[in-house]
Amino acid sequence: MIIIPAIDLKDGKCVRLRQGRMEDDTVFDDDPVAVAARWLKLGARRIHLVDLDGAFAGLPRNADVVKAICTACAGVPVQIGGGIRSIETAQSYLDAGIEYLIIGTLALKQPEFVDQLCREFPGHVIVGLDANDGFVATDGWAESSTVTAVSLAQRFENSGVSAIVYTDISRDGMMQGVNTEATAALANAVGIPVIASGGVSTLADIESLGEHLQTGIEGAIVGRALYEGTIDLAEAQTLADGYQDRMANPQGI
Repeated sequence: MIIIPAIDLKDGKCVRLRQGRMEDDTVFDDDPVAVAARWLKLGARRIHLVDLDGAFAGLPRNADVVKAICTACAGVPVQIGGGIRSIETAQSYLDAGIEYLIIGTLALKQPEFVDQLCREFPGHVIVGLDANDGFVATDGWAESSTVTAVSLAQRFENSGVSAIVYTDISRDGMMQGVNTEATAALANAVGIPVIASGGVSTLADIESLGEHLQTGIEGAIVGRALYEGTIDLAEAQTLADGYQDRMANPQGI
């Protein structure tokens, strides 16, 4: 299980929102590239980006910053979500150095777009499922649906999706703990690796997820907790590695 630092971009700055509300943001740094470099220095194995402006606009709004982060992170995978609504946008991100494209809104509204992306860019597509009480939300979490995260995830079982990022919106940015039960239930319901997101705030959350690795949980995205210092990245990754080792060798041989 890998611990993935999150860098949320708004107006070119590194911010964190509470429950996805654009008006409830905290600016943590004016230089997202320096932030990415800091996480790499502490041992990050992947970086998670969100173009918050793009999620609402439906097209990239922080492309220059994203490209600069990819350059600074050469050799370490970078994934991004927010505003990827066309093949052209997807191609431009891959050309900039992005490794994984996270598709959220169109995964619900145009699932065939995900199928097409998987055919065009095999191994580079992740589906982002952001849920309120188990139901998928879209358009920067501004709209709710009547589709469950589990049913939508199952739609992509044979599409070639590399992973699913599952975010419990009610926990996101609130420092109230990850929703391990819902994350593990989703991972159990599909054969696609699941990355936990939303509410990961202490090492106890890493431990909780670590106890469910056998369900198919592949990683955990951590945001506010890293910036506020309630989780140390290197310590969290060491803890996660321990659970991974125990699952690979349960007899301790």
